[in-house]
Amino acid sequence: MKGMKTLSIATLLLVSSPAFAFSGAKKTDLSSDRGKVSYAIGQQIGRQMKGEGIDIDTQTLAASIQDVLDGKESRLKPEEMQQAMMNMRQAAESKMEAEGKANLEKGEKFLAENKSKPNIKSTASGIQYEVLTEGKGKAPKATDNVKVHYKGTLIDGKQFDSSYDRGEPAEFPLNRVIPGWTEGLQLMKTGGKNRFFIPGNLAYGPQGRPGIPPNSVLIFEVELLDIVKAKK
Repeated sequence: MKGMKTLSIATLLLVSSPAFAFSGAKKTDLSSDRGKVSYAIGQQIGRQMKGEGIDIDTQTLAASIQDVLDGKESRLKPEEMQQAMMNMRQAAESKMEAEGKANLEKGEKFLAENKSKPNIKSTASGIQYEVLTEGKGKAPKATDNVKVHYKGTLIDGKQFDSSYDRGEPAEFPLNRVIPGWTEGLQLMKTGGKNRFFIPGNLAYGPQGRPGIPPNSVLIFEVELLDIVKAKK
């Protein structure tokens, strides 16, 4: 299903279980385990729907779940539900495609202007970077595990991720992240800090991800702290 995802079977089972029963008229329960689990599942569903651009009527969603739990017949025919979901899916895909096209144009303009700024270097693939602190250690290979601190923003300055905010550095195999990171960090040496400007095609592309619109240029400030041994 292009540009769309479906809820996992585990989530569907949880949502349709008696433990998830709720009513919009009841007071929200955040004190009991039952209430906390219900709220946690709602958070997961909400984030997924928001990330996929699906406009959900939460009151109707709650009523539908309650109908199932109460053993009531569906108020809509199967073909009505299927057609509505197809319509919603097509609308979401059209919106994502239009947003992706607009972001691609904005990104190309941004990179063209950024390229001429002092201290900005470019690679053949299109990555732009600025050396903020020159490292003195070894440079990693694509097959290495690296330990880094980083902050990621969009070209409008909106932050979408930060290891600094989490209070601990990230550690991962360099060949299992976005292509812009795999290539870019090999240009660094441990102890160094760079700012990278990564084109959408070397990041998350036309699909994007929650918090990152399709075809977004991503800006990362990265400190390469260490090259570490892979965990068994």
